[in-house]
Amino acid sequence: MREGARLRLDYTAQSLWRVDRVIDGIRREGAPYAAVETVLRGLGAYAGEVIVRQAGGEWWATGGDHWVRTPDGRLWDPIDEARRCFTGDGSLRLLCRDATADG
Repeated sequence: MREGARLRLDYTAQSLWRVDRVIDGIRREGAPYAAVETVLRGLGAYAGEVIVRQAGGEWWATGGDHWVRTPDGRLWDPIDEARRCFTGDGSLRLLCRDATADG
């Protein structure tokens, strides 16, 4: 991300619109994945925390992988979804919508 970039994140589902746009901007700038991998992981973790707070879920980790488990038992991978966003094939906003929808 650009130094000094300001991204207001308040753990609401609406904030994920901004996160999706940031990831799209990074992709359009042509940044190599290796250069932004840590940023994407952080943005994915942020989206996971939004899901935890909005849906009453909890973080699950095993073998170095991290997921969010919602009360209905479904598992979500927001960190991988951030990677998919970077390739143009994902949306953290839509992941949150699906994860917080009634089963």
